[in-house]
Amino acid sequence: MLTSPKEKPEDQKLDLTLRPKSFNDFIGQDKIKNNLLILLEAAKRRREPPEHLLFYGSAGLGKTTLACLVAEYLDAKIRITAGPSIERAGDLAAILTSLQPGEILFIDECHRLNKVIEEILYPAMEDYKLDIIIGKGPGARIMRLDLAPFTLVGATTRIGLISSPLRSRFGATYHLDFYDDQDIQTIIKRSAQILNTQITEQGCQTIAKCSRHTPRVANRLLKRVRDYAQVKADGQITPELAKTALTMLEIDHLGLELIDRKILHTLITKFKGGPAGIQALSAITNEEPDTIEDVHEPYLLQLGFIQRTPQGRVATHLAYKHLGININSRTSQQGLI
Repeated sequence: MLTSPKEKPEDQKLDLTLRPKSFNDFIGQDKIKNNLLILLEAAKRRREPPEHLLFYGSAGLGKTTLACLVAEYLDAKIRITAGPSIERAGDLAAILTSLQPGEILFIDECHRLNKVIEEILYPAMEDYKLDIIIGKGPGARIMRLDLAPFTLVGATTRIGLISSPLRSRFGATYHLDFYDDQDIQTIIKRSAQILNTQITEQGCQTIAKCSRHTPRVANRLLKRVRDYAQVKADGQITPELAKTALTMLEIDHLGLELIDRKILHTLITKFKGGPAGIQALSAITNEEPDTIEDVHEPYLLQLGFIQRTPQGRVATHLAYKHLGININSRTSQQGLI
């Protein structure tokens, strides 16, 4: 899915090229940047590692980028891993004992850390200590190792799934929100310049409107429209060319893909507008519940196309209008999806 905010393998190389190299290059999230810079500068002046940081928000909004910028600002090395990758206590112990003083440990998807791993992190985060259990049964004993002072930076799309004891050990928590259209346009212009791609102001606006207010999606769409411009035109991205390219990719003027419209269409025609549970929607649309909740639902909620109720998801009148369905008859017209 082109408009999925989740990172794809093909994004990784390009992300390194387009990723801001300093806070000055990072566009948007101004309140977070300002507060974060004060925290980091104060820590630098005290010559000590900053407090542990937690970034949360939807995928593609810049959590990993901010973690890298923290390391860059502190002139520190960064170790990057993910919650699902740390399966055993020994995995985490190996990482923690190899950290150098002042190093940054970035754990993406930290809500997916298991409870055993979390319990090892508690003394590591609070006291820079690592407790290792030696032996089994009644003869088992705990050996405590000293760790080099470090800063843990966590990132999550589901802060509610992080246990309260772990969440409380982060000294500062920052919520990354969706970007406004102006910031997305600025990001697209910057990326187009780096990619050596010509784009008009109106062409930039066209792509921005379909970018779901997410930088990763904006850059991904820019790449695809750039490809179309190079093959089918003179290489310059105009609004007409952008619209044609996005239509070919089955992306409408609001950035909805086929599966987004399918979810709305199913909710309206199969469930009479709702309410409908996530499992039921998953079964009919043949999409995983997590994919619907993490990828599609946040943007549909932001647009006001669906509402979440205790009974399930409900389609709003805006969804009916977007699909061209009469809200009174609740019957579909031809060619909606």
